[in-house]
Amino acid sequence: MRIRSMTTRLAIPLVVVGLIAAGCGSGNDSSPTGEAALGTTNDINPRDVSELRDGGNLRLAVGALPQNWNGLHTDGNDAEVSSVLRPTMPRAFTTNAAAELSVNTDYFTDISLTSTEPQQVTYTINPKAVWSDGSPITWEDISSQARALSGNDKSYLIAMTNGFDRVDRVERGVDDRQAIITFKQHYAEWRGQFAGNSFLFPKSVTSSPDAFNKSLVDGPGPSAGPFIVQSVDRGQGRMVLERNPRWWGNTPKLDTITFSVLDSAARLPALQNNEIDAVGLADINEMQTARSTPGIAIRRAPGNQWSHLTFNGAPGSILAEQGVRVAISKAIDRQGIANAIQNGMVQDPKPLNNHVYVAGQKGYQDNSLGFDPTAAARELDALGWKLNDDVREKDGRKLEIRDVMYNADTWISIAQIIQQNLAQIGVKLIIEPKPGAGFFAENITPGNFDVGQWSWVGDPFPLASLPQVFGLYPDDVQGNYGRIGSPELNALIEQTASELDPAKAIELANQVDRKVFEEGHSLPLMQSPGNVAVRDNLANFGAAGLASLDYTKIGFVK
Repeated sequence: MRIRSMTTRLAIPLVVVGLIAAGCGSGNDSSPTGEAALGTTNDINPRDVSELRDGGNLRLAVGALPQNWNGLHTDGNDAEVSSVLRPTMPRAFTTNAAAELSVNTDYFTDISLTSTEPQQVTYTINPKAVWSDGSPITWEDISSQARALSGNDKSYLIAMTNGFDRVDRVERGVDDRQAIITFKQHYAEWRGQFAGNSFLFPKSVTSSPDAFNKSLVDGPGPSAGPFIVQSVDRGQGRMVLERNPRWWGNTPKLDTITFSVLDSAARLPALQNNEIDAVGLADINEMQTARSTPGIAIRRAPGNQWSHLTFNGAPGSILAEQGVRVAISKAIDRQGIANAIQNGMVQDPKPLNNHVYVAGQKGYQDNSLGFDPTAAARELDALGWKLNDDVREKDGRKLEIRDVMYNADTWISIAQIIQQNLAQIGVKLIIEPKPGAGFFAENITPGNFDVGQWSWVGDPFPLASLPQVFGLYPDDVQGNYGRIGSPELNALIEQTASELDPAKAIELANQVDRKVFEEGHSLPLMQSPGNVAVRDNLANFGAAGLASLDYTKIGFVK
């Protein structure tokens, strides 16, 4: 599953799938050296829990309070919402530094693919697992979520189907603690249906469209993690998690986790002033500032967050024509953007050249159309967009496009580079920064942009995101906020998602990626360099690499 982030910072904490990145290190060492190999890097100051003091408050920053606490809802499909939910909600699998999957035994004693014809998966729930209201986690929670995400009822405003559109039925197994999912079509990413960036929610949230869409708008519902939400203070912009008194697993070392709403520019100063304990570093200036701050360590590991542009191709949009979008894509110097933003953050900055896989991940290859402003100008001429002074026109309409992004220095710097690039071919880019509160709900989800900038954050199940982001389905936007696609692309996505042979699935996924470039759907820019400034006495937290964080083991050294 793919979730959104407003910033180019590393969203903390998140499972990652790969990145060209700085070498692993900590403390006040010099600029990045070497490139971390995917699946080998994990920089979290690992300590045995015996070395940690009991109690303490982990203080983190977010850009805004959740628009919706339902992470399955289109308004809750956000990296920062996910970061709050991770310590509180069930997931089926965990990953180690090599991205190898293990059943999350806090919630499930076994998860098995028990048949391929038809495909069938059996989930056996830990008999100790309960929701925070005391009710047991049962097969009915799984069944209810499967129905909600099936796509059959368009009243459910889902972020993605996550393969549940391929499910024929969910049945009770040997008892209420076992669910048997039978598929009507093969689904390649079946392990990710309740894992990665997708959580299991109680049936009270998924049982009806009204509950799904509205019940978690004002605050969270029942949860089932080592922490629960203690309070949400909208006036102060603060959320506090506390230990879950019904938690059946290992007792957390921390007493609380506090998330405070901070503007992007305020986060590093807050770290310096001992107001928060960790922050992702957006540029070399921030890295140098963090490195010179006493008591701060720089943790480094490959990250899977990447910045990109999404074009708005909805009918009536100025970019509705595929050829115009492709021409504009070719005029944007993504290597120049990478050089400007990531110089000093990684050894050899490069743009991201794939929509599905990140650099270093198995399956990654360059499927991009390349930087060719001469061709871009020629193609716009052929489409009837002729230069009139400095800006092209067609049928009395100027080729002026609104670029909407979160109001942060890095995003604005990227937009300014693009603005200069496009001016060279007679396209005027209007830069429109927006506040974090309501950024997606008011701008991106309704399509109130010509070009939108934000970051995607992936998980170890990239094929699950193909229909979510690149499929075009009537009245079902999911994550395709630019409303761009084609029947041919839909068919290729369907073929890929149905392929159970991993090698064949990778080949098909790269065909999808090339087609996405050719549609002018969106344009990947850069992956996160994966540099995080962390308080040096904080253990088992930081740049997690490919590994899941264990929230019961995070704490402060004695």
